[in-house]
Amino acid sequence: MEIATKTVGEITIVELSGDIDANTAPKVQELVLSLAQSGSKLLLNMTEVPYMSSAGLRSLLALYRQATIKQCKLVLIGLSPEIQDTMSVTGFLQFFTVMDSEDQGIAALNN
Repeated sequence: MEIATKTVGEITIVELSGDIDANTAPKVQELVLSLAQSGSKLLLNMTEVPYMSSAGLRSLLALYRQATIKQCKLVLIGLSPEIQDTMSVTGFLQFFTVMDSEDQGIAALNN
């Protein structure tokens, strides 16, 4: 799992690359939760994430909860069809704003 961050204006973009599973989810959760501060704007780019286990889904749920508590705006982009289907079936998809591209995600966060 590789994690890179960059800033575009007021938005922190987190680029994830690799599987999010029981081994990598704690690292992802620790980093991303630390970025979810009061009033912040986060864009989670998952274009290079081919697989996400239930541990990854739990990490996303923890992020959603943290973002809600801290009034942090959060957008996911680049979900593979398989991950999007899993999130839809489990009901997780309804918690997140999901966009297709970085530009769309940035626009959603700036609204």
